[in-house]
Amino acid sequence: MGVGDRLEVLIQRCDAGLDADQLRSEALARLRGVLTVDAAFFATVDPATVLFTSVLVDEPLGAVTSQFIANEFGQDDVNKFAVLAGGPEPVQTLAQATRGDWRSSPRYVEVMRPLGLGDELRAALMSNGRCWGVLCLHREDADAGFSEHEIQLVRRLAPHLGEGLRRGLGKNPATTGQGEQPGPGVVVLDAALRVESVSVEAEYWLDELGAPGELPVAVRSVAARMHVDRATTRLKVRTRRGEWLGLQASKLGENGQTAVVIEPVTPAQLGSLLLDLHGLTPAQQRVTELLLRGYSTRQIVERLCLSPHTVQEHVRASFDKVGVGSRRELVTVLLRGSASRG
Repeated sequence: MGVGDRLEVLIQRCDAGLDADQLRSEALARLRGVLTVDAAFFATVDPATVLFTSVLVDEPLGAVTSQFIANEFGQDDVNKFAVLAGGPEPVQTLAQATRGDWRSSPRYVEVMRPLGLGDELRAALMSNGRCWGVLCLHREDADAGFSEHEIQLVRRLAPHLGEGLRRGLGKNPATTGQGEQPGPGVVVLDAALRVESVSVEAEYWLDELGAPGELPVAVRSVAARMHVDRATTRLKVRTRRGEWLGLQASKLGENGQTAVVIEPVTPAQLGSLLLDLHGLTPAQQRVTELLLRGYSTRQIVERLCLSPHTVQEHVRASFDKVGVGSRRELVTVLLRGSASRG
């Protein structure tokens, strides 16, 4: 099977209904049959902030994840994922961004070069105008980096990965009957973002977010961003069981400590994220948000200055994407968290 055929199989697998973890694992395995990858970093992100929510990472990158996060959210550099996600070209190499002068990138000098890594191919994985994941592929340190042909392969693949991640993150709602769950928990980090204390409730949620004994990448990301912005920073993330959590990082006093509050989020509190997960366009979201607030078709027409026909078209499209047949079912799925028919 040639490279083109292997790429087509990988694209088809993006539409196979895999969850986000399964898709990332399989995609990286198959991608190595399409081009040479010496190390990879593959993360899901909160589309509202492009902060990492979970990560699949190869060694030796796993040992420097904290440095990687510190560079991404706290240091000037090229090819930041948020910039790629908001720009016209979501896929670019380090060689392209630095015009071959890799040493002008602090990430290369401080993180990649010490590991023996050279060129880096980054992709913001987009769907419906939102970023659902980021991919970073590395080559061993050498004069030659990724070729134009390889860049084009990733450009072709990237939107399919973005769509697959969006669908994967939106499937398999949280199971019930797990017993009573704790309320909000608090993690306190020192100025170097090392753990100082963890509440009992936070211990439960940390275990749900990652491997025991490790600080989940979502906690590290939201804390690192807060250190830069010096303001409260938030993100939403799914647990292994399918529950949604809200993470909020805030500064504590003047000693550099950071408090990260972790708490359950209801479907009603997810807001536009839940509509994004179902693939609603911005126009469909505006109509659906008013439906959820109890507006009639006539009121929506007047509020949004649309024709009745256009409003009905958006309503039908929303029903189809969420997998319901009535306004009542739509409210049940989006505000109460019940599973849709689709």
